[in-house]
Amino acid sequence: MIHKKPRTYVPAEFEMNWESLEPLFKELIARPINSVEELEQWMRDRSEVEAAIEEDFAWRYIRMTCDTTNEDLLAKFQYFATEVEPKIAPCNNELNKKLVASEYADQLDGEKYFIYLRGVRKSLELFREENIPVQTEIQLEQQKYQSITGSMSVHIGDKEYTMEQAAVILKDADRAKRQQAWETITARRLQDKDKLNSLFDHLRALRHKLALNANFENFRDYMFQALGRFDYTPQDCYAFHEAIEKEIVPILREQAEKRKAALGLNTLKAWDMDVDISGKPALKPFKNGADLIEKSIQCFSNISRYLGERLEIMKDNSLFDVESRKGKAPGGYNYPLSETGAPFIFMNSANTFRDLTTMVHEGGHAVHTFLTADLELNDFKHTPAEVAELASMSMELISMDNWDVYFDNEEDLKRAKRDQLVDVLKTLPWVAVVDQYQHWIYTNPNHTDAERTEAWIQIYERFGAGFVDWSDHKEAEQNLWQKQLHIFEVPFYYIEYGMAQLGAIAVWKNYKENPEKGLQQYLDALKLGYTKTIKEIYETAGIKFDFSASYVAELAAFVKSELEKI
Repeated sequence: MIHKKPRTYVPAEFEMNWESLEPLFKELIARPINSVEELEQWMRDRSEVEAAIEEDFAWRYIRMTCDTTNEDLLAKFQYFATEVEPKIAPCNNELNKKLVASEYADQLDGEKYFIYLRGVRKSLELFREENIPVQTEIQLEQQKYQSITGSMSVHIGDKEYTMEQAAVILKDADRAKRQQAWETITARRLQDKDKLNSLFDHLRALRHKLALNANFENFRDYMFQALGRFDYTPQDCYAFHEAIEKEIVPILREQAEKRKAALGLNTLKAWDMDVDISGKPALKPFKNGADLIEKSIQCFSNISRYLGERLEIMKDNSLFDVESRKGKAPGGYNYPLSETGAPFIFMNSANTFRDLTTMVHEGGHAVHTFLTADLELNDFKHTPAEVAELASMSMELISMDNWDVYFDNEEDLKRAKRDQLVDVLKTLPWVAVVDQYQHWIYTNPNHTDAERTEAWIQIYERFGAGFVDWSDHKEAEQNLWQKQLHIFEVPFYYIEYGMAQLGAIAVWKNYKENPEKGLQQYLDALKLGYTKTIKEIYETAGIKFDFSASYVAELAAFVKSELEKI
């Protein structure tokens, strides 16, 4: 069993409500601080309160997403969002002011606390009392996306499927079956397109209001500050988009031509993109959720005993919910439990190859959670997404040489590796599309639905439109963006996947050249949490934080050469 560290400030028996929390915040705000040692103890006590709050909220979110139909679980999540969080926000602002104003703040270890203090100052700069109710409303509205999409299911033949389960049919060698499945799935999604458009219009308006309240022209500029993007600018993002268009899209166009030839088609349709071009049945790397967990433990153990033990600990403590079912929220995540020092992995497995990659991806996040568990302050564990996604995407590639635990024969293993490397490349243009779309949305805050649709099509087609002929399915193409959870729930959290994908390729390149050294550098980087800049963390991993066209070209050439070896 996992044993939480004993609390020293928050009472051991503690009910998470405002009546219990308020005295702790009042004491922290009022406490006299007479030395740098007392200031550091005050910071540790504050950190303990934050960890307790975060873990409680984590479980509310996890339980709600595991069963979106349970009104009681939804009510418990909403209670926290409406009754507790709005009261915490102004207290946190007071605590930030107290820290920065302390006469002992300048005596703190400048290197140790640099990142933390930089974040505190940025929070103070952005805080507005009038934004507290706006943020509460945003959080409640965002949750509606999961309720809408989590309730989607389709009937194909005489069977009912979740959307994830139905998507498996898109891998069937029978083209007529694939087309029927795709059209059924798409028709179901389009049933809710107006509902999702209306939800998004409301979210967009609320987010713009948040930005205006904080004296920003638009939500894009506000979010660059709120996300702590100290290491790059919107212009760097546009340069990244151009590099992907120039260096990656042509490789994927070649791959699409090969797919078309292999399938004997004149044009590729949306239902032709997931089927294996070998003509063989879809890969089946495991039997069910339990088998996926067991095989993943073995895969991680074969890389390093430490890695395997992390997943074993999670299994022993029931920290997985992996199988798709009706009423479960879509997607997958690794949710760190701040006090426990372990995470929870949630996903929607339908026994496909994609589920394998989701598991090793979330497993990379899980390892990161364990490696940062003993950092002194809770804030040290709050790694920026550019680092968090480096952990997960690198693990997808590092684990590949041990995928034989999932596949009985060499040919299936080769197919899996080829699919993974093509997927690595496919990730990059989709990231560029989603990111550029969000730049457009929030820098044009008064746009109409028709203008938004036009912008989506222009951006999507610039990056190849998935190399699919959409001429008979324009409505489906126009609404593809609604499938992307991040646009609704975590705006602007997406470019990080592209940056981290480049970093992951570089980590994998190091690992291929020297497995022991490459793995150690990767783990050493993750152990830092967020105590160094992104650039320094990448350097610790033995790679560069760089998304110039020349670097993208270099990494793309490496992936292409590895693809040709398989």
